[in-house]
Amino acid sequence: MHQNSHLHDYLLDKAMQLTEDWYAAIDKTTAEGVYASTDPKVIETLKNQNFRFHQNLIAIFIKEEETFFEEFEEWILEIARDSEHLRTPTHVIFNEFLKVQDQYLDMLRTYSIENKGKYTTEEIFTWGQLIIKAFGRITSRFVKEHDALALKRLTSQQAVINELSAPVIRLHNGIGLLPVVGDIDTQRAKYLLENTLMECGNKKITHLYVDLSGVTMIDTMVAMQIFQLIDALRIVGVATTLSGVRPEIAMTAVQLGVNFNEIQITGNLSQALKL
Repeated sequence: MHQNSHLHDYLLDKAMQLTEDWYAAIDKTTAEGVYASTDPKVIETLKNQNFRFHQNLIAIFIKEEETFFEEFEEWILEIARDSEHLRTPTHVIFNEFLKVQDQYLDMLRTYSIENKGKYTTEEIFTWGQLIIKAFGRITSRFVKEHDALALKRLTSQQAVINELSAPVIRLHNGIGLLPVVGDIDTQRAKYLLENTLMECGNKKITHLYVDLSGVTMIDTMVAMQIFQLIDALRIVGVATTLSGVRPEIAMTAVQLGVNFNEIQITGNLSQALKL
């Protein structure tokens, strides 16, 4: 029988001290994310979150297991969605869970010593196993939710980055400019193709200057997709002028057998805009 109201009250009475001891033990010289914050409001919120964790966890000694885990879900979701914790690496948060678990195992040892002879070895062992099981399920659920939200956030940020890094700028009289900057992988090249065609249509572009002088690295597959973009633009009636073609891009294009007869090429963007 894992339920023990006396143990529950004993631990609950020490919950605030557990929080203070835990926070005091954080090495601020190596801490990361939320644990490294010096903002008093963030620190206060962090301590409050930890204290409510204790209040929820200690209830395992007076509740049925499944009821306990169901009610713990609210705390897990709150912390997983917390902006400060989302900026904290998962492995760092996981290590803090382990530190708190050690606090509880030490507290159970202290409790068993203070109440020597009152409980059997089996009962004490059961409490320890229960704490380990609870931490296992709670951390697993937290990591799953935390990583899912972090991935969603990263995907959203990547979409914004793609949009900002592939702008079709309307200049005048149907003339547009596409400055391509940075590394281009297959995913970004695909976005360039889809977004550029859509933007040229929306902005009524009839002649697009594509400047590649800011592209730092490119492979054969990506080069092929860039030239597919030029072919696609031609099909929808948009003439193209390429500028800033680096030697490695030119070599790749030649290897791919790209036909330059219908592509206007200049050494740099300044020359292109003077045409």
